[in-house]
Amino acid sequence: MTFGQWLGLLALVAALLLLWSLRETLILVFAAIVLAMALCTLVGMVRRRLGCSRPLAVLLSLLLVVLVVAVVGTAVIPPFVEQFSELISKLPAAASALLDLVRGWLQSASKILYGGQAADLGWLRDGLFRAGESPNLGGGALRLLGVAGGVGSGLLQLLFVVAVALMVTIQPTHYRDVAIQLVPSFYRRRFAAVLSQCGEALSAWMVGVLISSLAVGSLAAIGLSLLGVKLVAANAVLAGVLNVIPNVGPTLSTVFPMSVALLDSPWKSLAVLVLYVVVQNLESYLITPSVMHHQLKLLPGLTLTAQLLFTLVFGPLGLLLALPLAVCVQVIVREVVIHDLLDPWKRRRSSL
Repeated sequence: MTFGQWLGLLALVAALLLLWSLRETLILVFAAIVLAMALCTLVGMVRRRLGCSRPLAVLLSLLLVVLVVAVVGTAVIPPFVEQFSELISKLPAAASALLDLVRGWLQSASKILYGGQAADLGWLRDGLFRAGESPNLGGGALRLLGVAGGVGSGLLQLLFVVAVALMVTIQPTHYRDVAIQLVPSFYRRRFAAVLSQCGEALSAWMVGVLISSLAVGSLAAIGLSLLGVKLVAANAVLAGVLNVIPNVGPTLSTVFPMSVALLDSPWKSLAVLVLYVVVQNLESYLITPSVMHHQLKLLPGLTLTAQLLFTLVFGPLGLLLALPLAVCVQVIVREVVIHDLLDPWKRRRSSL
């Protein structure tokens, strides 16, 4: 290799190391872009409905968002916080009931098979609860300070994401032009088309997720009310919010209502599991395909792999943004890697 090639290789390695060190900032920037795309989609809908200018549409959209947040904050959040606190307080009792139920099943099975007594699982329950106790006041104070620092850091990150999203929403074309200028001149027109396709895919994903989450939350509320499960509002909101995270979110949302139902009856807990399985199948095979006219066609295995990979690289925020990241990566791989790099190479080989 020549000196110039070695220099280029070192520059590439340095750029990759720099990107790795800035990965937490990059995922926040991507979160801001996703939020900006949601706001831009809303602004576009307002402009098409009212036929107004973009600054007025941005102002009306922001007022609409503030109004919706205020209504949700006053009507939904207080009962949700109250019920969620009660839900968390019921989890230890539900865990104890579950362990007692499993111990009873083991003892019954042991009597049927061997005529003896099954092993006592009380030590497991005691160990579970002791693990959650604070060993001393100083350790609790340190954990409290750690939680306070994490909340403060999270609020600063949220403020950064919202601020960047608002800036991009006000002048989206300017930021898109800056991104286009970063690529070689011969590829700028094609790169602009790829960016447009990424934006369209993100918009379709966001609209589909919003409608499907509302549908999942509504169906969960109706089903839990019919089954007579307590804390319906908290469980329905959790089902709708966690529906944003594929695979992992629906599984987590099932734990809380099953825990509450287990305190009433084991069979009611099983009925809740069946209800959530039915709701998720309706969402996967009926609601989402009917909402998304241009389906993203992400395979479940690839989605799960993307969740694991982006969580390892970016942390918890990577898990939340795994699907929009996978959507953008899929568009880039299809348009840039396959259409622009691999397909021309295949045509050149076939012409030889």
